[in-house]
Amino acid sequence: MAEVPERNEAAADGTVRVEASARLHFGFLDLHGGLGRRFGSIGLAIDEPSLILTARRATHLAVAGQEADRVRGYAEAAASHLGCGTGVAIAVERAIPAHAGFGSGTQLGLAVAAAMARLNGAPFAADAFAATLDRGNRSGVGLCAFTEGGLIVDGGRGPDGGPPPVIARLPYPEDWRIVLIVDPERAGVHGVPEVEAFRDLPRFPEAQAAEICRITLMQVLPSITLAEPQGFGAGITRIQALIGDHFAPHQGGRYASAAVAEVLANVAARGVPGYGQSSWGPTGFVLMPSEADARTLVADLDRGGPLRFIIARGRNHGASVTGPT
Repeated sequence: MAEVPERNEAAADGTVRVEASARLHFGFLDLHGGLGRRFGSIGLAIDEPSLILTARRATHLAVAGQEADRVRGYAEAAASHLGCGTGVAIAVERAIPAHAGFGSGTQLGLAVAAAMARLNGAPFAADAFAATLDRGNRSGVGLCAFTEGGLIVDGGRGPDGGPPPVIARLPYPEDWRIVLIVDPERAGVHGVPEVEAFRDLPRFPEAQAAEICRITLMQVLPSITLAEPQGFGAGITRIQALIGDHFAPHQGGRYASAAVAEVLANVAARGVPGYGQSSWGPTGFVLMPSEADARTLVADLDRGGPLRFIIARGRNHGASVTGPT
């Protein structure tokens, strides 16, 4: 997996600044695992919501801002991996919402590790830190989203237990948009309940895993290469249906949020081809071919309730790490 590109606009005070963005997880390719590799994922880096943190040398570990406990844990793990001390002050200026389907933990952990590597003059590669940070256990999408962005497909976790290899990475069309439907009153399954869900669910049907792989290879990837939104959206929606129904017993239905489910039913009734839920949710998404189409849809759907609607773009580059080298 590629290293984060060097961007050497050094801050005068020796501060490292990391900016990274969220990712959407569209679904798993093969939860059956009969060929020896399990999971396999398809996902997309998006420009919003995003994370910004800064780091500078200090006499001891100090953390300010949101997600302080997680940042502290990631900093200690990264220091152990790098063989350096924990004398760093980290400030989270903007955080990606946690447990909402955006992959916030992976982006936060990698951002902390990248900042500490830069401060210590060490190289940084996301997959090298995966085990230390306990990220990328099931999906390689978040790791690649941090380093490269774009639409990402990984080949699943193999017997060696290493990070899933990225087998396809394609740029997302610049004109396309993603309407995000955020339910701030709900949280997706995470932590121990997530582990229990993967343990307790019945084995995924082999025929459905084969269908998802076929859709990915013969519909989703060609459609994005040729910038055909209808085919791309239809493929993602079918994958979502198969995966969502499998996880329904642990999230209360195909979608984790009843409010988001209602909006997506409205979207389906309009004949929009591409929609679903990212990871365990509760965030829903609608794939739109243009900014104008996305704005029109949001104007029709937004009723001023607790749901938030965000128009995002695909992000075709990785995180930005700036500061002293």
